[in-house]
Amino acid sequence: MGCSSCSTGKDGQPRGCKNNGTCGTDGCNKLTVFDWLANMSLPNGESAFDCVEVRFKNSRKEFFRNTEKLSLSIGDVVATQAQSGHDIGMVTLVGELVKVQMKRKKVDFKDEALAKVYRKASQSDIDKWQKCRDREEEIKKRAREMAIILNLQMKISDVEFQGDGSKATFYYTAEDRVDFRQLIKDMAKAFSIRIEMRQIGYRQEAQRLGGIGSCGRELCCSTWLSDFRSVSTSAARYQQLSLNPQKLAGQCGKLKCCLNYELDTYLEALKDFPSQDTKLFTEKGLAFCQKTDIFKATLWFSYKDDPANWHTLSKEQVQEILEKNKKKEKVASLEEYAVDNIVIDEKVVFENVVGQDSLTRFDKPKRSRNSKNRNKNRNRNKSKNKKGGNPNARNNNNKNRNNNNKKRQPKNA
Repeated sequence: MGCSSCSTGKDGQPRGCKNNGTCGTDGCNKLTVFDWLANMSLPNGESAFDCVEVRFKNSRKEFFRNTEKLSLSIGDVVATQAQSGHDIGMVTLVGELVKVQMKRKKVDFKDEALAKVYRKASQSDIDKWQKCRDREEEIKKRAREMAIILNLQMKISDVEFQGDGSKATFYYTAEDRVDFRQLIKDMAKAFSIRIEMRQIGYRQEAQRLGGIGSCGRELCCSTWLSDFRSVSTSAARYQQLSLNPQKLAGQCGKLKCCLNYELDTYLEALKDFPSQDTKLFTEKGLAFCQKTDIFKATLWFSYKDDPANWHTLSKEQVQEILEKNKKKEKVASLEEYAVDNIVIDEKVVFENVVGQDSLTRFDKPKRSRNSKNRNKNRNRNKSKNKKGGNPNARNNNNKNRNNNNKKRQPKNA
């Protein structure tokens, strides 16, 4: 959801909110929550909830207690308590909805040990924080080079500086356990800061870094999806998708989270469908199920002796045949039922109703103008040769005849 400050300016260029890549009203950030209680006043005698949600780099969000009773709103940059020193973040949610989010994420809002908000960040705090943010890419590159030199089987995916610049957290992914004690010593000596290594999964890596999915939209895990449910290949089988890992895997290398979105609907629709192992007994032979179409409620069957020819049956017809088979009755053949399901495909003809061009106008390649001119010149030359011949050729023939006549004449004595 875009905010009003990111609208277009007078010259057609995006106006932006002058926050150097971060949104001032939290309308364009990751994992945002719409504050639908913002315009509602509190009842008489009720005080505002004293906890706020603060967002740091990428999708990391934490809850802090506003002990100083600061008047905070969404988009304010604040200095918060850290293990040592302070950190700089942006307020993303205030009010009663913070309590709902804390309950949802199982954070005790009555805990007295909850970290505090120190103050609103001053300009010097923001400048120092911005300088630390500018160093992150260079330090990440050098840290990766150090890990390669030490032959460590790990990938450093992201670096996050603390707001005061005294500490840096390195997020990495690895298949097995990694002994990075020597790496921490080298990095602390090279960067002169305290180092914290934090291992994350591949899905958490994609959530932090973000990106564009195969659907053309931003990744769900980095925009709104907050919990990662397990995804199995059975979800693709129920939805009759091809088990192609290149199509089913996301940017994290795991199965796409969106495979679970419509799974419940497919499972509900498949309750009334016969199973894939259904066998139909006919007088013509035994028939097996080859394919099902949930949307059209049709199934395709073929005989055991003739698997190449498929017969289309509706779901009700298959259930009718199964009921007869339970009574030990055989139907004559599948063809009797399949005849009713034959549909003649009507060809849709394009009609130029509103003056549009033909849809097949790009099927035939266009001929260049040079080739047309060449063909015209060739046709002209052919017509001239047929009528009177080429004048140059006639002149050459006359010259040759005169020369021959001169040779034949006798010389005077």
